[in-house]
Amino acid sequence: MNVLEIRGLGVDYQSATGAVHAVDDVSLDLRRGEILGLAGESGSGKSTLAHAVGRLLRPPAAITGGSVTFHRGDGTAVDVLALRNEELRAFRWREMAIVFQSAMNSLNPVATVGAQIDDVLRIHRPDLPRRSRTERAVDLLQRVGISADRRRSYPHELSGGMRQRAAIAIALALNPEIIIMDEPTTALDVVVQRDILYEIRALREEYGFAVVFITHDLSLLMEISDRIAIMYAGRVVETGGSRDLHRHPRHPYTAGLLRSFPRLRGPREELLGIPGTPPDLRDLPSGCAFHPRCGSAVAECSTRPPRLLDGVACLLNDEKGIR
Repeated sequence: MNVLEIRGLGVDYQSATGAVHAVDDVSLDLRRGEILGLAGESGSGKSTLAHAVGRLLRPPAAITGGSVTFHRGDGTAVDVLALRNEELRAFRWREMAIVFQSAMNSLNPVATVGAQIDDVLRIHRPDLPRRSRTERAVDLLQRVGISADRRRSYPHELSGGMRQRAAIAIALALNPEIIIMDEPTTALDVVVQRDILYEIRALREEYGFAVVFITHDLSLLMEISDRIAIMYAGRVVETGGSRDLHRHPRHPYTAGLLRSFPRLRGPREELLGIPGTPPDLRDLPSGCAFHPRCGSAVAECSTRPPRLLDGVACLLNDEKGIR
């Protein structure tokens, strides 16, 4: 059962030269309790999509179309894009929470981590007495691997990994159905990355929330995700189970991403990066946006944009396109 449905979502940034289509006609489903990975190069629209779903965009960004529907456990549906300010305030943290890319920037530098958890509880659960809020803060910090005495620590007194764990604890404060994690392990060393990934999976098993995990590191998503969506130039170009994408990528861009990191097993292979650079969203190539960098492109790729059919947007897989 889906807990979140995104249909035809579009986001534009207004610039002096016109609208920049950062997210273009994106449709995705998030199933209850699953981890959905969202991957792509920098500038592919991953974070903009996440911020649009959480209604966190600010001018010059604007949602230009589509819908975002949240399905509660009791069967009721919420039109997220239609929520008014007070409704949106109640929806955030209680139904959907976000862990941002840099915990040092997202945490309040002049408040202890315990106080920041308490703020969420005090605002959204005014019925909870102070002692219960304190006990809840201690419990959350311990569940993400932070000792109780660190409740009185300020963000600058914590390591990068601990700050990220504290941000996850804040997101868990109200037991939301969905947690969006926007590159939560960026700039952390690989050992801390792995610890946090294990923690996320363990917490998901315990609490049953669904996760949208955003990163440019496809190898990371192979470890943690149930399904993966690949974005390029503001569009989803392939979706599928993490094992299927790893073993049988169907879009040339996905295959290029997979060739960009070494295999741990099997014969040695030369690492082959994707030639060229991501396109300028102000001046996208005609047809398929990936065709100037694609080794499998044919003439029709430069004139006809592919549709997302059976989980892949490539003319080579389009039943009405090229065989």
